[in-house]
Amino acid sequence: MSNNIYIYHIPGKKIGVTRNLHKRVTIQQGYQEDEYEVVATSPDIDWISKKEKQLQRQYGYKEDFNSYKSMTNQFKKGNTMQINVTEQTVTFPVAKGDALVKYLKENDGFKFMVDEIEVRIDDVVSDWISKNSRTSHFRPTRCYVYNQSLKAFIKELVVEHDFKKSKATAKAPETVFDAIRAWASERGIYEKGDSKTQYIKLMEEAGELARAILRRDEKEIVDSIGDIVVVLTNLAHLEGLTIEDCIRSAYKEIADRKGAMVNGTFTKETLK
Repeated sequence: MSNNIYIYHIPGKKIGVTRNLHKRVTIQQGYQEDEYEVVATSPDIDWISKKEKQLQRQYGYKEDFNSYKSMTNQFKKGNTMQINVTEQTVTFPVAKGDALVKYLKENDGFKFMVDEIEVRIDDVVSDWISKNSRTSHFRPTRCYVYNQSLKAFIKELVVEHDFKKSKATAKAPETVFDAIRAWASERGIYEKGDSKTQYIKLMEEAGELARAILRRDEKEIVDSIGDIVVVLTNLAHLEGLTIEDCIRSAYKEIADRKGAMVNGTFTKETLK
């Protein structure tokens, strides 16, 4: 029997992990083989657990709080967590203190519902339960936490998790000039080209713009102006500058300039 563990992807739905694709994905979730894909496989549970979270981030899905490895701990040696969830409390079958800490550690990865909120035991949740538990009034060998407090804590964890995820995956806004420089870099223009060749290219594009203007070819005018901006962006980069800085510098020079239109051209005012 194969020991491989599979990471599967249901497009638009989720990234998941299983040892039995047919049972987990087809029988339990109702997806046929052509409706999902296997994106990774390995017998190494540590690698699989890390890779699942990485792929969830990469594909933009909600990342699981607990790893696949921690979630499997609850099934080892028939381990089931004996808790009592009532309308107001969650009661644990051990005393508050070291016994509770040990019990929670042994049940790392176990999940249960408190009303509509799913609670999964991990280091963070275990620490909160340990600090906020109270000894049972009826039996000192039992302890409990209040549902409302536990649910509020879990909701805070979800908000914090989503915030950290969005912050980690957020990209700085890309301008069209950034895109031009990335395009040029990928094509070796900066590595193998130089300013002189870009200047010659600029003259060629300027000539095409002139012809387009004379022909009143609107599409060609747009293309030519765009090509000129691309060339100027690359020329600036090759000179150790950025097109943005050059534009800002030019605008700073003309911002307060005074003058008048003469024969269709703006002529700056000369100081006497």
